Amino acid sequence: MIALIAFTRRGCALGRRLAEKLPGTLYTTARLSEKERLPAADLAAWTAARFLDSEALVFISAAGIAVRAIAPFVKDKFTDPAVVSVDEAGRFAVPLLSGHVGGGNDLARRIAALTGGQAAISTATDVNGRFAVDVWAKAQNLHLVERAAAKAVSAALLEGTPVGFWSQYPVLGTLPRGLTTEKAEIGIVVADTAKASPYETTLHLVPKAVTLGIGCRRGIDPAPRILEVLAEAAIPLEAVKALASIDLKRDEPGLLAFAQAHGLETHFYSAQELAQEPGDFPASALVSQVTGVDNVCQRAALGAVCGCLYHFHDEI
Repeated sequence: MIALIAFTRRGCALGRRLAEKLPGTLYTTARLSEKERLPAADLAAWTAARFLDSEALVFISAAGIAVRAIAPFVKDKFTDPAVVSVDEAGRFAVPLLSGHVGGGNDLARRIAALTGGQAAISTATDVNGRFAVDVWAKAQNLHLVERAAAKAVSAALLEGTPVGFWSQYPVLGTLPRGLTTEKAEIGIVVADTAKASPYETTLHLVPKAVTLGIGCRRGIDPAPRILEVLAEAAIPLEAVKALASIDLKRDEPGLLAFAQAHGLETHFYSAQELAQEPGDFPASALVSQVTGVDNVCQRAALGAVCGCLYHFHDEI
């Protein structure tokens, strides 16, 4: 959701146009609320709430008003919403926060296109026409593992230092300027784990594509062991897309709580469906006696992804 706030009647007029086109929800002050027929908002309370529930905030005001309003809530470029200020004439749209990862730069460009104004972009990679690894990673749905390495990659590209690039997956097109498949001291690795580190400084980008197949006893909290196994495999939690198990676990509190806490899909299969999964799986007589199929975790994982399987034979 995009939330907009305006403080003058002229600002409200522009805000209506933007709210319709972006789209978004427009708010104004208590003083103008009745006249403009818009929801009233206390600036501090509005900003605090919108930081939690909105993907972007647009202040139709001087940049200083926006800066003072957001200052108490700014935490991290990877989690903060985009913040853009635009003057009430629509001449300049200024991304103030999360220009890359949060999409602030793109939002400013969209606003400028709607108003006939100009987006005042100041991020170094944009100004210098360089590859922005954080923007690219977001567009490709890749999790950026090492934040310090991301800064080092951007700095190297800006300084003209070659940055290595290696991908486990096929890459279409040509590499952006500054990236090389040759030997380099700093580089980017796109893979489903963060194990391979071929560069002195390696930035790992991992897709959100891992499905965890889980078999567990009733009433336990699987979170500690899940996190331990992921760490052993060098798979970031952010790379996990879904949990899969037998349908007997459809109401298992621990599994459901873990999935909800981390925004994961859940897939449950009957014993008959799991038994039909082709492959050589470790068999357990006890598991077969209880569930009706000799292996739950690996069969469930493979059934959910229809692809390769990492073998982690474990008990939870």
